[in-house]
Amino acid sequence: MDTSQTAAPKRSRARPVLRGILAGPLVFLGTFIVMAGAALWLPRDASGVSHIVLPVIFLPAIWGALFFWAYLDQKLWRAWAVVGGVIVLHGGLIARHLMAGA
Repeated sequence: MDTSQTAAPKRSRARPVLRGILAGPLVFLGTFIVMAGAALWLPRDASGVSHIVLPVIFLPAIWGALFFWAYLDQKLWRAWAVVGGVIVLHGGLIARHLMAGA
């Protein structure tokens, strides 16, 4: 058996750094953008408070889901796409809401 075919592909030295940047500061930023954007799409109750409180309560779950997705996904580009998509989607939702209010 030829060992060159069974050897694992070489990984770039930049890969752990890119994953650390993604799973660290970008997921932290994404968590707070999702938390701010969730107040816009969560349904209001009679008092109008729960749509603000629920994202704060779910902050650990939002962070955990984004962090573990970014850290454990096999394909780094897909993890970047998911976290980037979440940031862009909720950032656009916040921007649209701010523009409509101005």
